[in-house]
Amino acid sequence: MKRKQFIMGMGIAGASSYTMARDWSGGNPTRYPDPDVISLDPVFNKYKLGNASIRRIYSSPDMLWAEGPVWSSVGKYLLWSDIPNNKQLRWLQDDGEVTEFRKPSGNSNGNTFDHQGRQISCEHGNQRVVRYELDGSVTVLTDSYAGKKYNAPNDVVVHPDGSIWFTDPGYGSLMNYEGNRLNTGSVQPVQKEALYRIDSKTFKVTKTTDEIFKPNGLCFSPDYKKLYVSDTGASHYPQASRQIKVWNVLDNNTLKNGKSFASMEMEVNGQILKGGADGIKCDEDGNIWSSAGWAGHGYDGVHIFEPKEGNRIGQILLPEICSNLCFGGEKRNRLFMTASQSIYALFVETKGAHFC
Repeated sequence: MKRKQFIMGMGIAGASSYTMARDWSGGNPTRYPDPDVISLDPVFNKYKLGNASIRRIYSSPDMLWAEGPVWSSVGKYLLWSDIPNNKQLRWLQDDGEVTEFRKPSGNSNGNTFDHQGRQISCEHGNQRVVRYELDGSVTVLTDSYAGKKYNAPNDVVVHPDGSIWFTDPGYGSLMNYEGNRLNTGSVQPVQKEALYRIDSKTFKVTKTTDEIFKPNGLCFSPDYKKLYVSDTGASHYPQASRQIKVWNVLDNNTLKNGKSFASMEMEVNGQILKGGADGIKCDEDGNIWSSAGWAGHGYDGVHIFEPKEGNRIGQILLPEICSNLCFGGEKRNRLFMTASQSIYALFVETKGAHFC
């Protein structure tokens, strides 16, 4: 057997009992293959590296809820939001140093970069989407639709045509912890939850769909012909399914044929665990890598779904609730995961489909 086949093929099926007990301090090595990187289907074996382990690259009790990770290929750093602390942090690849990047941040959640290298952030606290210009100034891309403020913009991606797509589930306006509670008496703080598109040239905003309970994380397929969105509506709507949805993206930037792509319910040791997705990303082969949490050991971490049928093919188990993730590093083959009070990283044998 060739060495590459051996390294990539090694794996253990089934949920690991090692996750919580392992030493995450970095003081002791992890025995390869990492038992918390799990193949649920042989298809996933090609994406695993037998001699790569999950690393906790940063952790602090002062960090309250890490979210919105994005990789800067130019700066070689990972940026993310600490929503309750109203700031953004940065991890430098060269020396692993973590510094405060921006405060206040408007209780920012999701972040990305556009094709000109400018940072775009969704601000819970200010109920808006902003862009940080190269001279350091801030441009408000949008703060209202149809004469009403947004609920609390959540996550954001950029299309090759320059347009900016974002979700507005409203969590930041339902609590003071992550924004400003509006006390409207409704789980829709201002208006119906929806997905929006901003034309980067005219700043015209279009509501692309509201056929979803609470749209959260989102990502495009490698060819940009499909848009995936996680629905976290079960947090407030008893009738909502725990799922990731998918739409066809037409040439005129409208969405069509919205349907369920993958269920976030999963059987573990004979029990059906009902967790949920949050942030999601697509790799170069079209697989969806989704944060998964709030269901307990054997579930929490990252779930990977193949693109044809939405079947779950792999898991990365983490000891903390994972909120979001992104691909980064020099080859875009390192998965960075924001998880509660820590940042985790894992090299994989695939690349992120997009950098933003």
